[in-house]
Amino acid sequence: MPSANSSAAAEPFSWLLLALLLLLASMPASAADEPVLAGRVTRVIDGDTLDVLLASGRIRVRLHGVDAPERDQSSGREASDWLRQRVQDREVLLEPVSQDRYERMVAIVLLDDANVNRELLRAGHAWAYRSYLRRTERIYCDIEATARRGRLGLWGGATAHAPWEHRRTQGRGPFTDFSRQSAAECWRQRRKT
Repeated sequence: MPSANSSAAAEPFSWLLLALLLLLASMPASAADEPVLAGRVTRVIDGDTLDVLLASGRIRVRLHGVDAPERDQSSGREASDWLRQRVQDREVLLEPVSQDRYERMVAIVLLDDANVNRELLRAGHAWAYRSYLRRTERIYCDIEATARRGRLGLWGGATAHAPWEHRRTQGRGPFTDFSRQSAAECWRQRRKT
């Protein structure tokens, strides 16, 4: 038979366990489920690719869900410059999504509380990368459409050519005119490109 003292000793443990469970239940699912890596950006390769120094060493990171113009495309340099100004030599968090065929980590890059991938789109320096959007990422098409309507970044000049078409045709075309595409059309196209 337990003594009164053993019951009293177990009570603080019960409260501590209850508090811990409540804390875990209140955490956002992404914070509990997604691994996050911390590192410092050492180099911006282009508008959607970075080198990041982690505690385990340097890795190349491709921003998930966005496709910036290539360096030899119109607005390619502007996209790279925008990204460099935001993240060069800064501490970032990486939410890994996958690894691409070039063995780069594909990730969501977080700077302070900002999602850099989305901010690149919001500034008009990238396209929503339709082929790689996950079902929960329709917002990428919405952000691109808003930047297009506002004529921001690459949407402010001559007709922009999708980077994936530029790569596939080695810059010769033909190119699809996306200048009037709605967010809904972008989303429907995500598996076709």
